[in-house]
Amino acid sequence: MKFSANLGFLWADRPLPDAVHAAHAAGFDAVECHWPYDTPAQEVKAALDATGLPMLGLNTRRGGVAVGENGLAALPGREDEARAAIEESIAYASVVNAGAIHVMCGFGHGDAAHATFVNNLRFACAATDKTILIEPLNRHDAPGYFLSTTDQARAIIEKVAAPNLKLMFDCYHVGRNEGDVTTRLGALRDIIGHIQFASVPDRGAPDHGELDYAHIFAALADWSAPLGAEYKPGGDTDATLGWMARSRG
Repeated sequence: MKFSANLGFLWADRPLPDAVHAAHAAGFDAVECHWPYDTPAQEVKAALDATGLPMLGLNTRRGGVAVGENGLAALPGREDEARAAIEESIAYASVVNAGAIHVMCGFGHGDAAHATFVNNLRFACAATDKTILIEPLNRHDAPGYFLSTTDQARAIIEKVAAPNLKLMFDCYHVGRNEGDVTTRLGALRDIIGHIQFASVPDRGAPDHGELDYAHIFAALADWSAPLGAEYKPGGDTDATLGWMARSRG
């Protein structure tokens, strides 16, 4: 089983290139990130080249973080900003050779938000041959986020009907919002582009909590791509990595 370190949470106290090196030293097979834009892409590429780790993906910008925004793609009237963020993420991903871009939709509801999201996703999918990901966020951590369930995500993916639009299945978000994680993993395999994980409910390392990751990882034994460790270490990342050796054991 292969694992990717999400550097939005793991080694987040280090500059991004240093975090790439730390992930390599810890034995991860890949890395991924949230919003790398404050670090020049060439610096990240140099760290990736030096370690041989692939960058799996990154997120589009959230918008006005100071005013609580968490994505732009489902906000009516903000299409120009949303598409500029998509183009920026494609350009950055092209330099670091990231295979996927998570387009963040933001807070909203209703038909106008749905139509705006669908149109912006069509724009993103047409603008690149990279995988475009959408991710439902749970209602506890992100109340009011437009995309909150895997059923909603499937309907949007089918509506957009682009071959490079896929679901980011985060076991943590699905576990908190919907439950029945392994059944949903099986039912959604045809549209999943990336899988992430963390403990439920505290979003810590996958060695405690409500989800049995030994069971979940066994159900994913035939998943060939790295699984994304997107958990909050709550301190020194290296001290939390015992789960990885046990999962590969």
